Amino acid sequence: MAKKILNIVLLLIAGIILTVYITGYNYLFRGIRLTYLKGETGPMLNDGTDFPSKTISRGNPKPWPLDINYNKTALSPELEKHLKETKSVSFLIIQHGKILQEHYWENYNKATPSNSFSMANTITTLLLGKAIDDGRIANINQPFSTFYQEFSNDKFGKNLTLANLASMEAGLDWKNDYKNPLSQNAALYYGFSLSDIIFKSKFKQNPGEQFEYQSAAPQLLGFAVGRAVEMPLSFYASAKLWKPLGMEQNAEWTTDDLGIEKSFCCIHSNARDFGKIGYLLLNKGKFENIPLINENFVDQMITPTEHSNGTYGLGLRINYDTKIHHYYMHGFNGQYVIIVPEYDMIIVRLGNEESPEKDFKNRPKEIEFYINEALKFDKN
Repeated sequence: MAKKILNIVLLLIAGIILTVYITGYNYLFRGIRLTYLKGETGPMLNDGTDFPSKTISRGNPKPWPLDINYNKTALSPELEKHLKETKSVSFLIIQHGKILQEHYWENYNKATPSNSFSMANTITTLLLGKAIDDGRIANINQPFSTFYQEFSNDKFGKNLTLANLASMEAGLDWKNDYKNPLSQNAALYYGFSLSDIIFKSKFKQNPGEQFEYQSAAPQLLGFAVGRAVEMPLSFYASAKLWKPLGMEQNAEWTTDDLGIEKSFCCIHSNARDFGKIGYLLLNKGKFENIPLINENFVDQMITPTEHSNGTYGLGLRINYDTKIHHYYMHGFNGQYVIIVPEYDMIIVRLGNEESPEKDFKNRPKEIEFYINEALKFDKN
């Protein structure tokens, strides 16, 4: 009897496994192993070693100079409380090209790699700008179908441009759901082939008509840039960003099992080097007065689009509704690089949780809190 029950159980398990594979949900096994079996419910800051990756190599490092008042003033009790409650691992304030405040928790330090999550969208968009500078792409309005001809056969796909992808106006039938293990996002994060997942998605409307944040959009943009420059995105990022910016550490860009970078996500770098991306944007594409990205392209990135109700540009979140205008890179669970041009300031916050409070346009309210706290250190 016991043997019969065991056989039935084994058959049921085999049937479930077979069903999972047939229905295309085989990524679930990896997802469960990397989350629930580790006591987690989703992607983590330090999961870079769980996936294949390509190195974004640095060149000669140019460390940030420290301000004369570096860490001389303590964080306010309110800021420190919030940072700890949201399980922050890094918090930096950079002003006038120097680090003013630098703090780490949970055994992190200035060299510890941390998952960018969707902050990678900004970097992918910067690579688009560089590919245009290099003559590999005509302009942001170039049709996606010039890189993937099969899209020219779709009544909506034929109208898709690179600008539509960078501005989150792709028109795809794609729902960004980070909690559902059966979602397209989960498949993209834990799956084995990015192209298999992305190219199965359909269009629900004409591109350029509606803003909708979709992880599939920067992934498609990464596909196009990769084809245009004829090299892995990680190599291009190394040559055009990491080396000329004097990044202090190599970074790792997570790939699928075929070696294609997840351009919607997952650049594992550190707070200081993420801050350099913010510094490049703050200075309109220049580093040490040397143009790395065309200033006009950066202006396009930081100009809010009409369809986003003023909250998004090209690869960047934007808030010009407040007294202190700012724009920012934003990743899952509150990864932020906040640029405040009026005060020549960059704020970097990395961590495990994000405050749920939103403003009237569904932007994280804590960003204004971070800015107001950072300005307490402003001496100029």
